[in-house]
Amino acid sequence: MGEVLKPSLSLMLISTSSGFRYRHSNQPLYYDVPKTCSSTHNLSLVSMWVPSVIRMKAKPMSVPNVVVGVQSGLVCEKEEDSLVEQILPPWGDLAIDKDPVQPEIEPGVAVRPEVTLNWKDVLNVDRVSFLEEVDEETLSKRILVLSRTNKIRSALELFTSMELSGLVPSLHACNSLLSCLLRNGFLDNGLRVFEFMKREKLTTGHSYSLILKAVSDAHGCDSAVEMFRAMEGESGVRDGFDTVVYNTMISVCGKVNNWRETERLWRDIKENGHTGTQVTYCLLVSIFVRCGEHELALDAYNEMIENKFQPGNDTMQAMIGACSKEGNWDHALNIFQNMLESGLKPNTIAFNALINSLGKAAEVELAFRVYNIMKSMGHSPDPYTWKALLGALYRANRHDDAIKLFESIKRSRGSQLNLHLYNMALMSCSKLGLWDKSLQLLWQLEASDLSVSTASYNLVISACEMARKPEVALQVYEHMVHQKCTPDTFTHLSLIRSCIWGSFWEEVVEILNHAAPDASLYNAAIQGMSFRGKTELAKKLYTNMRNSGLQPDGKTRAVMLQNLRRPRKKQPSRYRTSRSKLSSNHRY
Repeated sequence: MGEVLKPSLSLMLISTSSGFRYRHSNQPLYYDVPKTCSSTHNLSLVSMWVPSVIRMKAKPMSVPNVVVGVQSGLVCEKEEDSLVEQILPPWGDLAIDKDPVQPEIEPGVAVRPEVTLNWKDVLNVDRVSFLEEVDEETLSKRILVLSRTNKIRSALELFTSMELSGLVPSLHACNSLLSCLLRNGFLDNGLRVFEFMKREKLTTGHSYSLILKAVSDAHGCDSAVEMFRAMEGESGVRDGFDTVVYNTMISVCGKVNNWRETERLWRDIKENGHTGTQVTYCLLVSIFVRCGEHELALDAYNEMIENKFQPGNDTMQAMIGACSKEGNWDHALNIFQNMLESGLKPNTIAFNALINSLGKAAEVELAFRVYNIMKSMGHSPDPYTWKALLGALYRANRHDDAIKLFESIKRSRGSQLNLHLYNMALMSCSKLGLWDKSLQLLWQLEASDLSVSTASYNLVISACEMARKPEVALQVYEHMVHQKCTPDTFTHLSLIRSCIWGSFWEEVVEILNHAAPDASLYNAAIQGMSFRGKTELAKKLYTNMRNSGLQPDGKTRAVMLQNLRRPRKKQPSRYRTSRSKLSSNHRY
């Protein structure tokens, strides 16, 4: 191989400040060759501009499976296919001084340790090829093939050789090379190719989308947004943005839930004369719903329908959830019906959201109708379904039906019972004053593996209050404390009201002494005692309340003013006495 590649033409090289001077072995004249070294993003390039005289006289030599560059020696890369016919420079081996700071590296680079997205260092191309083939279309096809087969180094070397030779690859070849570099993690090289494309006006919406997504993956959403805004300000670049570019940026912002920038991009699409696609609106709805911006999601969905785009299954399910959270149950029901008419199958989450929305509006019949459709489609109800149905019955004041439904769930699907379902049943018992039923549910709850919350005990005490069972309420309270469950303000309020109705005055005072100072507790106790005629005890509590620094409400002040008003003694009227005297004198 060495003998075959040995050049027959010898050159004498003299290094100068501006480049090189060389002389053929059989000619006395010197030729000047300017050398240009550029470094961009740690990329050292050597450009050799060969006079046209030599280029015309040179005889090409084809060397298969070899990448020949203007560096010392020939590097044989057996791993790469002979897709591109490399040409040996006419002057043979030309030695170029290496950069001592950056030594020659092997094909392949190390991963930068501070980057967590597997983005790699710059792929250094320290050799370029002398191109005998100057047809841009042919060379572009070679770049295209090399890029598609992930021959990164060879593709980049050929691109650099064309750039230094004043040749411009085709738009398709540049996009393919850019995609190859970015998917293999060479962002800095991709940025260099992208700047070349902008300079040669070869960029398309696909080019912008590729580079913006890569910058976002490597440096985050903010860097991508900053780059996008900077390109918007460049003359001629903004005109190259299409809807795909905006969709890319919307997707980038959506990954970090940046709904404000998403909304801004949405407005920019319309201001720049573009029309959103189905992908645009699906992204907008998904991002806005995920960020809790349901009004924006509704606006995007309505605009999607106005532009005659058919929303997909995920979009419609997201909208059902958004409408349900906004209380717009009729709109959610319309979307649900449109899904059924389109042959789409809502998932369990969409069914639960719609049932819950209908239940909050006390639309019990519609809620159970949707529940029946849910079962007919093969979906199994889960605890969220049961909670929504129990909530619908509770809000419709159908407490007996709610208790019956709970018992039915306990018999058929006892494994799905949770604390929320028990509390829903206890709420209905509390409204009906079914203290014995609430106690039964409380014992069942404690016997299960579920943890009993303060709210559960409060509901049982409230049921005892409604049934005028203060003794039972006090027993539940003592049991609650024994179970190391901390009572709250609602617990004490219900107990105080229950004890007042039962005339347990000492217990009321004891509850106030043990509970944390709370104005609402004193207000309830003072008002209740005043209504029951215990004015002296109410006065004492009012004094304790003011001494504790608590402020009574308006109703308590009014009650205490009535209690503090002293009854007047009956005395003869001065007017009547004087009048009687005048009458007697007048008579005489």
